Amino acid sequence: MVTSAPRTSRSAASPRTISILGATGSIGTSTLDLLVRQRDRYSIEAVASQRNVEALAKTAIALGARFAAVAEPDAYGALKDALSGSNITAAAGADAVIEAAERPADLIVASISGAAGLAPTMAAIERGTSVAIANKECLVCAGGLFMRRAAEKGVTILPVDSEHNALFQAMAAGERSDVRRLILTASGGPFRTWTAEAVRNATPEQALRHPNWSMGAKVTIDSATLMNKGLELIEAHHLFQMPASDIDVFVHPQSIVHGIVEFRDGSFIAQLGAPDMRIPISHCLAWPERMDEPARRLRLEEMASLTFEAPDLARFPALRLAREAIEEGGAAPTILNAANEVAVAEFLAGRLGFASIPSLVDATLNAAAQRGIAREPTSVEEALAIDRTAREIASTLKSSASVGLH
Repeated sequence: MVTSAPRTSRSAASPRTISILGATGSIGTSTLDLLVRQRDRYSIEAVASQRNVEALAKTAIALGARFAAVAEPDAYGALKDALSGSNITAAAGADAVIEAAERPADLIVASISGAAGLAPTMAAIERGTSVAIANKECLVCAGGLFMRRAAEKGVTILPVDSEHNALFQAMAAGERSDVRRLILTASGGPFRTWTAEAVRNATPEQALRHPNWSMGAKVTIDSATLMNKGLELIEAHHLFQMPASDIDVFVHPQSIVHGIVEFRDGSFIAQLGAPDMRIPISHCLAWPERMDEPARRLRLEEMASLTFEAPDLARFPALRLAREAIEEGGAAPTILNAANEVAVAEFLAGRLGFASIPSLVDATLNAAAQRGIAREPTSVEEALAIDRTAREIASTLKSSASVGLH
C-alpha cells in the first residue's frame, strides 16, 4: 500500500522539514508557491534540479534552503556565484543530488523527471525519509523494488500525481480488502477528437497545447499519446498493490474527477477538484492534515456535465503497450519507459513523427525481448543498466523505416 507509517498529526510548534528534488520543474514551482505561503509551517533543508541554475538559486533563496544541488557537474561555479552571500551550500553532480536526498528531512518531494530521479529517490527511502512521489519513472522502472524497500524501511509514500492522490484520498472511505476496482481518468490530451490521420501528422507545437493542465514538455507529450496514463496505470499497480486487470482508464475531458474507487458493495467514491497540481501537492505536504491553498474552488453549478468515455487504443496505442508491459512484468515496464523517453525527445527535436512514438516503443520492447532482457530489476543499478540498454536499442532503431518515422 501507499503508506506504511501511522497517521500522526504534526504539532504547529514544530515545522516540518522539506526537501525538493526537481525544484525548478512544474511540480517544484507549484510546491514553491505553496511553501512561500506557509513559511511558519515548513523548514526547507535542500533543493535540487537537473540543470536550471538560475531558477534553482532563486528557489533556494526564496525558501531559505540550507543546501542546493544541480545535477550538471559543470554548473557548480555558476550555482555558487548565484548563491553568493546567502549562506546556502552549493553542490553539483549526480552525487550532490543524492546528498540532497539524504540530508535530514521529514519529507522529500521527488519530482525529478525521468529515470534520473530513481537513484536519489531511492536514497531518500534508504535513509527512512517519507516521500511525496511525483516521479512516475521510479515506480515504472523499479516499482517492485521501490515499494518493497519502502515497506522494509517503514517509509510513507504519498502520491503527488493528481490521479493517484485522488485514489489515495478515495480509498480512505473503506478497507483495502473492500476495493473492487480503481479508475484513472485522462483528459484525452489535445488530440482527443482528432482523426487518426490528423494525429499521425501532429507537430510538437500542437502536442504541447494541453487543453487543461500546465505541465513540463515531456509529461505534456505523454498526455497527448496517452502514454502518461499507461505509466500511471503501472504506477497505480505498485502504489496500491492492485492487479492491472482491476485498474481501468476512462477519458474525462473536463479534468474535474481525478480518480474513482469502486468498492465491493457497489459504491463509487471519487475525488473532484480544479485541474491545479497545487491541490494534490498541498495534500501531501500537510498530510494527515489539510492546508488552505490558492487553487480555484469548484462551483458545482458551473459543471453542466461530466462525461466519461473509453480510450481509443487504435488512435492512441501507447496505453495498450503500457498495459501489456505491466502484464508481461519483468523488465518490460523499465524498457517501455526508457524507449518512450528516447521517442519523446526525438519527437520534440523534430526527428520523429508523432505516431512513431509508440511505434518506436513497441519496436524496442520486441528487440529487447529477442535479446533476452527480461528479469525484473532487483537493485537501482540493475534498473539503470536495463534503462541504458533500452535507450541504446531505441536509439539504434529510431532511424529505421520500420518504426514509421513520418
